[in-house]
Amino acid sequence: MNVSHLLPVLPARRAPASPPPETAPAPSPAPKQRDAFFDNAKYLAIVLVAMGHAWEPLRGGSRAAAALYMTVYTFHMPAFIVISGYFSRNFDLRPDRLKRLITGVAVPYVLFEVAYTFFKRWADDDPSYPISLLDPWYLTWFLVALFVWRLTTPLWRIVRWPVALALTIAALAACSPNIGDDLDLQRVLQFLPFFVLGLHLRPEHFRMLRRREVRWLSVPVVAAAVVFAYWAVPRMNPAWFYRRDSAQELGAPWWVGTVMTFALFGCSMVLTVCFLAWVPRRRMWFTVLGAGTLYGYLLHGFLAKGSRFWDWYDHPWLHRPLGEIVVTAVAVAVVTALCTPPVQRAFRFAMEPRMAWAFRRRDG
Repeated sequence: MNVSHLLPVLPARRAPASPPPETAPAPSPAPKQRDAFFDNAKYLAIVLVAMGHAWEPLRGGSRAAAALYMTVYTFHMPAFIVISGYFSRNFDLRPDRLKRLITGVAVPYVLFEVAYTFFKRWADDDPSYPISLLDPWYLTWFLVALFVWRLTTPLWRIVRWPVALALTIAALAACSPNIGDDLDLQRVLQFLPFFVLGLHLRPEHFRMLRRREVRWLSVPVVAAAVVFAYWAVPRMNPAWFYRRDSAQELGAPWWVGTVMTFALFGCSMVLTVCFLAWVPRRRMWFTVLGAGTLYGYLLHGFLAKGSRFWDWYDHPWLHRPLGEIVVTAVAVAVVTALCTPPVQRAFRFAMEPRMAWAFRRRDG
């Protein structure tokens, strides 16, 4: 009798897979791609910073220039600081990150503070102007602030209601005239809420800005802001936007400092949203320049201050509409050139020094 049909059918045995050769190298991880959106945003923000500095001497003879200046100053540094906070989310006190903070922020501060001092002595014919690392000159305040903000990042990640706490600190600073000028502490504290907000943003918050209704709504909002700024030019002290003085130092009662802190924070964030809503998401010709914005920021300060020291704005035609357009175009071209890779390579020794000699090697 044939009983083969009663036996269980066994699966065919598979040949054992040959192990990968031990000499085959493990695939290296792909390099992390930079996000074009944030590089575009940083470049466009630094362009607005340069434009604002170029417009400053034009405000006296042009109400339109003063209105644009006021509008841009409402949000250009807040936008840059929010992005700085967003990219500081993972900062902790790990040795490698502390080294990066020292070489990428503290050392450039010292070098550029000294360089700016010698530049002022020469260009402004002021040979006795002192070197003071406690009193940041012109643009170097941002490096001091970034150093302090990043060191406090672990604190802001564990406290409850961090943005509300940072706003409270900023409001108290705005009505405290005795803080003094050391390390530009007023600016450090008054701009703090934007950095803390950036620390707590997530990618989905920026994706919300891609919605079409946000982009189109931003157009009338910005237009209304410019109109309001035009009205406010003769009525408001633009020094409020610098956040380097208390209310009393600006000739206002102490409580105005608290009101202005919250009002300016709201206005700054609305215009920052409008700005970011129109930042391109794809790679553009200027995307590569986003990696060099700190170079453009610090280096253009020599020309911005030099233009005042050397009386470049004394030419009457610069204060006419065509001259104002030329000044704007030159500012954009200069800061763009200063963000390019060749400039980054030339000044990397000052902006991103390796300084391996200054740090102990970690065991293992």
